[in-house]
Formats: sequence, C-alpha cells, structure tokens
Amino acid sequence: MHEVEVKGILSAQNGMNLYRGCTHGCIYCDSRSACYQMNHDFEDIEVKRNAVALLENALRNKRKKCMIGTGAMCDPYMHIEEELGHTRKCLELIEHYGHGVAIQTKSARILRDLDILKRINEKTKVVVQMTLTTYDEELCRIIEPDVSTTKERAEVLNIMRDNGIPTVVWMSPVLPFINDTVENIQGILNYCKEAKVWGILCFGMGLTLRDGNREYFYRKLDEHFPGLKRKYQQMYGNAYEVSSPDNTELMKLAGQFCRENGIVFDVEQCFAYMHRFEEKNVYEQLSLF
Repeated sequence: MHEVEVKGILSAQNGMNLYRGCTHGCIYCDSRSACYQMNHDFEDIEVKRNAVALLENALRNKRKKCMIGTGAMCDPYMHIEEELGHTRKCLELIEHYGHGVAIQTKSARILRDLDILKRINEKTKVVVQMTLTTYDEELCRIIEPDVSTTKERAEVLNIMRDNGIPTVVWMSPVLPFINDTVENIQGILNYCKEAKVWGILCFGMGLTLRDGNREYFYRKLDEHFPGLKRKYQQMYGNAYEVSSPDNTELMKLAGQFCRENGIVFDVEQCFAYMHRFEEKNVYEQLSLF
C-alpha cells in the first residue's frame, strides 16, 4: 500500500475510484491493461488519501442530486477496505448530502455497510452491482482466487433483495473454453432469478484482452489450464475482443431466460437505470416504516 494526493475524485459522469490496483487476483482483470498507465505493481494498492475530503467538497457544491458510481476500475471492497474504511466514509457523505449510489463489487464485505445502504435507499436509490462469472465454486477459486465465491456473492444479492435494494448482475467476462458452457450460464441465471435482480449486464460471451492484462491472463492459463494459451493465440491472435465460439447460443439462452423472468437484459437500459437519480417522496418514505 502507498498513499498519494489527488486533485479530484469525481469524474464528469459522477464516478469515483478510491483506490488503484486490486488484491482480488482475478486472472482476466482489464484494469491491469497498460493503457491505464499504472506506474506501480498492481497488488501494491494506491490509496487516494484525500479522497474523502474531496468527495465532501464536491457533494457540498453540487447543484443537483445525482447517482454516485464506484467500482468501475477497482473494487471498493478489496481487502484494504477492512483497515481503511474509505468506502464507508464516502457512503456516509453520500447519505448526508442526499445523493444516490450505484456500487459495483465482487465482495461480501459490502454487507458491512448494509445499514448505510438501507438508509440511502429509503431516501433515494441504491443499486448494488455484483459480478458473477463462474457457477462452479472450484473453478471460481482459480479464476477469481482472492474474492468471495460466486455462492457467497449470490447470498449478498439475496440479502439485498430482502432489504429492498435493487441489484444488477455483471455476467462478464465469460472465458472461452473455460466457463462458456450452458451449465455455467444457467447456474448464474438461476442465482439471478432467486435474488430477483433488476437486470443483467452482458456485453457478449467473451472477454477483452489488451497489452498488460493479456500477458497476465496468459501466464495464468499456463499455470492452471496447460495448452489453452496456444489455442487462444491461434484463434484470436492479438484481438481486443475475444468471443466464445458459443456466443450466439449462450446469448440466446440468457435473453430468453431474462424475458421469461422479468429481468432486464439490455445494456443501455441497465446503465440508464443505474445513472438515473430517483428521490422518493414523503409518502413512499413513510410507507417503509
């Protein structure tokens, strides 16, 4: 861990990243890509020491209420959050200033902040986004070794359901020849149905690879799936978008499942929902008690 001072914390779209780097060890992580110009080891977490103060100043001066997003580039509930609590401090500010929040994670540590999330959701809107890629727990431990397993994340979704907090699942990435099977996708979809998720984000059955994350991914293929790197290289070369040969079949399966179970499966609709600030009126708030 190392600390830095930054000049700003919110992007033009009201997104924020409190940390840079990650300790979850997912073998496919796009944030390792060289284009992000991270000048330190990925597991040596960069902590923006003045992030909380910057967020308070930004929220205090905002003219209109909005949804604050976090988790796009680094997980706000990685291991270091247990020690620092920066995500919790920021959620307290978001509640205090009356904004909503859309938060993306792979960790059950988010349950630590369920009390604040419930309070925010009573006044406006919280959307908890959970990434689910691998139904098989043993395979999950290989692909995403240092994070909550899929079963644990699915239980988080159930807890959010029981507390009236809407959820969106990122069913991405799906790794060709590893977890791009009907059994895997069906298992994830069944978790989503049980949790009554609002929507599922899926950009196609595949992943993206570019300089930086491609090399790391291939090292992990050699470590855990001998011979598969050669198959990737022969099929995809240095392509950015790496699509499963079964993409059409699996997308059809997911789309039909979502239509039958009232789950939104449209990327633009999901993003619009997560970015749309909704303030509950007095009568809605009273009905919660």
